[in-house]
Amino acid sequence: MEKPRIATATLAGCFGCHMSILDIDERILELVKVVDFDKSPIDDIKTFSKRCLVGLIEGGCSTEENVHVLKEFRKHCDVLVSVGACACTGGIPALRNHVTLEECLNEAYRNGPTVYNPDNVIPRDKEIPLCLDKVYPAHHVVKIDYFLPGCPPSADTIWTGLVALLEGKPLSFPYELIKYD
Repeated sequence: MEKPRIATATLAGCFGCHMSILDIDERILELVKVVDFDKSPIDDIKTFSKRCLVGLIEGGCSTEENVHVLKEFRKHCDVLVSVGACACTGGIPALRNHVTLEECLNEAYRNGPTVYNPDNVIPRDKEIPLCLDKVYPAHHVVKIDYFLPGCPPSADTIWTGLVALLEGKPLSFPYELIKYD
């Protein structure tokens, strides 16, 4: 019997949620016995090889590339999970939503205190993804099935969620795993 597949992605975030996935420690050995990782920075697979049962999304959408990746995950994953504050609400990257994109680019490339840009040019290379007007949480772009809040969610929260999904059970967390006080 073929093992279910899990894919993961980091969009506009800090990679902290992926660190929590890795922080499941020795349980990752149990996990790889029952699942295969597909497209993920964990195994460095860059494209989907097969349909995935679960897609874990870290980070919000701040660029057109983020939107493309997220839509590809929705297309290739049966269950899509927003993992962490950035995927659930936009998180720290969404702080830029309080200024216009033009102000943000000017600060980054023209007026910032450490900027040296004698030509006063904002880069427009085709290799640089185009910024969106705002940073959007994942559920503003595609349908998200579950949300794991936290910055980042704990390894135990991620483990509990994955086990439930793999066993076909609804996600349910004891208060200790989702309290943030």
